[in-house]
Amino acid sequence: MLKETSMIYLEDLEVGLETEFGHYDVTREEVIEFARKYDPQPFHLSDEAAAKTHFGRLAASGWHTAAMAMAVIARHVVKAEQAGLGSPGIDELRWLKPVYPGDRLSVSSKIIEVRPSRSKPDMGSFRSDTTVSNQDGAPVMRFTSIVLMQRRPASSES
Repeated sequence: MLKETSMIYLEDLEVGLETEFGHYDVTREEVIEFARKYDPQPFHLSDEAAAKTHFGRLAASGWHTAAMAMAVIARHVVKAEQAGLGSPGIDELRWLKPVYPGDRLSVSSKIIEVRPSRSKPDMGSFRSDTTVSNQDGAPVMRFTSIVLMQRRPASSES
């Protein structure tokens, strides 16, 4: 568990730290709106078309699932006041099960690496395994994220 400070820095993180970010309720309207704009495949737009596929019914785009997970993570990070500096990317993104309107997605992560930068002493990075699960606890998406983070300024108290 993180200690209570006004700002969370790289030094406050440790391998094994687990975080529950919150949840997101998937709506039919958002599934269709996202698909119209970004992934207009028939099984993301139409009940009839989706019924003819392995999805069986209207399913969210995997990219929409990733966006919903990011919304949950970003809200948590902003509220927690972390000294984050963005991300250079993610590894091993996997969509494990379809996401449907009416699902409630939960996002959690576990830190697997914390590393100070060798070339930039005021920052570092951490890697975490992130899981997005549905209301039944079944994982629907997994990825490994890499996050850049500021180190505690030398003048800050511990």
